Amino acid sequence: MKEQAKRVLRIEADAIAALIDRVDHRFEQAVRLILNCKGRVVVTGMGKSGLIGKKIAATLASTGTPALFLHPAEGIHGDLGMVTRGDTVIALSNSGETEELARMLPSLKRLGIKIIALTGKTESTLAKNSDVVIDVGVQEEACPLGLAPTASTTATLAMGDALAVALLEQRGFKEEDFACFHPGGSLGKRLLLRVQDLMHSGEAIPVVSEQTLIKDAIYEISSKKMGITAVVNAQGSLVGVISDGDLRRWMEKTEKSGENLLTKKAQEIMTRNPKVANKDSLAAEAVALMEKNSITCLIVSSDGTKPEGVIHLHDLLKAGVV
Repeated sequence: MKEQAKRVLRIEADAIAALIDRVDHRFEQAVRLILNCKGRVVVTGMGKSGLIGKKIAATLASTGTPALFLHPAEGIHGDLGMVTRGDTVIALSNSGETEELARMLPSLKRLGIKIIALTGKTESTLAKNSDVVIDVGVQEEACPLGLAPTASTTATLAMGDALAVALLEQRGFKEEDFACFHPGGSLGKRLLLRVQDLMHSGEAIPVVSEQTLIKDAIYEISSKKMGITAVVNAQGSLVGVISDGDLRRWMEKTEKSGENLLTKKAQEIMTRNPKVANKDSLAAEAVALMEKNSITCLIVSSDGTKPEGVIHLHDLLKAGVV
């Protein structure tokens, strides 16, 4: 059983590896056709190729190339009306002789539609009627009967991903663009939410002056429930922070020395040059900063001087960023 599984994986891996040398001028032509497309990319294919086509269309759409999937059987019964002049079609068929695809070709030609074929047979009907032909043929299917599409569909999917990524790079598609197409779920939260969306501001910011007594700083930390307080100078600029951890460490020190921690001033025990978050930064960046420095709270300051807010790991957890 394990050997059979390994055999399947080797065959499919070899099928993808064999595509590398086929990324030539025809691949570049396909990318240029899509880049110059004034309409949408319409991906079409029957059966297993159709399922692969749906994934390719979804990947294109999510990475900056407007795309949709057209079922060939529905296409020849009216859904060809979805295709308009200016569109580009990516047709998938391992044999290149899929009847439903072949029956669509005359109508696509009449509309002046450019056709990119992903096929395993470069002399097929589909190939001969396409503007660009990309060879995704495989030496063998992973199916021991040689019947079920396995390696061939894997190869087609991989080539579709290669087209999508090449287009993404040519368009200069950025993380912010990706975020716009993925507003839902944890991915959208990581890409869209910024520190300013989650931070506490105004009266909710725990802040004391350098001269504040520790007993009063403890009250500020406790009342604002952040486990931290910013420390500012006479000009209101951030000069340090005092955290629960700082208090515990100083409590241990003063117990050994016999000093009274409560009568000390904030500037005596604060942590200087604290890590701060920019309010315009992604919330995910704030998480990374916390993890790197093993802290759970950050003062927010865009210029590194005036405290504008505070953000706690709990806020990031509740928002689903972590």
